[in-house]
Amino acid sequence: MINLLMRFLPTDTRALLQLAMRMADKLDTPQERKDVAEYGIAAFKNGSISITEWSILGGKLGILTAPKRRKKTVVGVIDKVEV
Repeated sequence: MINLLMRFLPTDTRALLQLAMRMADKLDTPQERKDVAEYGIAAFKNGSISITEWSILGGKLGILTAPKRRKKTVVGVIDKVEV
């Protein structure tokens, strides 16, 4: 049903809704979705959001992850051997 409705929306609105749906995919319960939506609406009340509020919102959505650390590679230096 949602796919049918999405066809009638302007491209920019459709893209924003797809983004919102992907972010909400990680939420398991209706209560989680409600809590995140209420927090997001309150955080954007003046049309902008602080870095702290954005971090809290991302944490509630489960979309903020730490960068994956690369394993350190040990590189050795071989001395020249003269024969």
